[in-house]
Amino acid sequence: MPGIYIHIPFCRQACHYCNFHFSVSQKRRPEFVQALKREIALQKDFLRTNNHERIILDTLYFGGGTPSLLETSELDEIFSELFRFFELAPDAEVTLEANPDDLASEKLSALRNTPVNRLSIGIQSFHEADLKYMNRSHTSEQAVKVLNNARKAGFENITADLIYGTPGMNDAQWKENIMKLILHDIPHISAYSLTVEKKTALEVFIRKGKAAPVDEEQSARQFEILCEIISQHGYEHYEISNFGKPGFFSRHNLSYWSGVPYLGLGPSAHSYRDGLRRWNIANTCNYIENLQNGQLPPFDQEQLDKDQQYNEYVMTALRTMWGVDKELVKSRFGDDYFEKMMQAARKFLKNGKMLETSSHLIISAEGKFLADGIAAELFV
Repeated sequence: MPGIYIHIPFCRQACHYCNFHFSVSQKRRPEFVQALKREIALQKDFLRTNNHERIILDTLYFGGGTPSLLETSELDEIFSELFRFFELAPDAEVTLEANPDDLASEKLSALRNTPVNRLSIGIQSFHEADLKYMNRSHTSEQAVKVLNNARKAGFENITADLIYGTPGMNDAQWKENIMKLILHDIPHISAYSLTVEKKTALEVFIRKGKAAPVDEEQSARQFEILCEIISQHGYEHYEISNFGKPGFFSRHNLSYWSGVPYLGLGPSAHSYRDGLRRWNIANTCNYIENLQNGQLPPFDQEQLDKDQQYNEYVMTALRTMWGVDKELVKSRFGDDYFEKMMQAARKFLKNGKMLETSSHLIISAEGKFLADGIAAELFV
């Protein structure tokens, strides 16, 4: 079943490392909610395969930006409009990305009365120096408090984000970050290496010597520490950056990696269907004004050719614990693609960075930190 992603383009303040589309001004938030409702109506048929059947959603994901800035009344408006055209499966996964400083006890209680049943909490670190370096809007105290309060409010399906490789964070502090989530029994953890993206504040600060640079050796070492600790506490490393206990893998992300159709709503949001990728303009004002005039916002799109579809499959599959399905490559893309893939994989099989089973090619534990580079060498 398909899914929907909704991009909420507002943040309380700008994290230094972030290159997603957002605005720290919320003046147009009421207009945005109305514009989003209009886009829902205009895009109601994007996922349709049968004119007579109601579209049932397996996943719904509010990302951003910071979706937890929305009032629950605004979320209710959005849900009401969605349910005019779509239906949630009985066990649908409905995720809301949130910052700790937005999730007071009252807000959590209110969210429990909406269809949201999964919280994705941007912890990043429990150490004040790291939070300051990243320019996060919350404190370490708020980070701990929100984990307790989310459980008290009745949320069981919780994922928390951490960032490793932050300059100044030693290995002992990194272990503390991991263990705090484990001790709070958070069933899903996403962990990302701090990367310096172009045109971000962090890139400018490092270039001007105002911030310490990122150390790749530190990042690789802390990734290994993460993998070792997490495997000892019942989590499965099911994707390079994602660790979940059984039954708590991100279904929304799994649908992305499996090529399931999804509709993206909001400025900069991406959609996918049958090899067609489409993405909205990354301009909130332009997005609002077009929809106020009854028009879809400007978007770009591309129809992926066979090579691109193969490359995308290899990239996403190799990042997961299941790896590349050899028979799927043969049946979907042909023997030529399969032979080229196997030839390119030989050196990684030989040096232990990849493993081969009767049915799959899998990145080994040694190769996981290099997964994207290995995948790129298997591309056509």
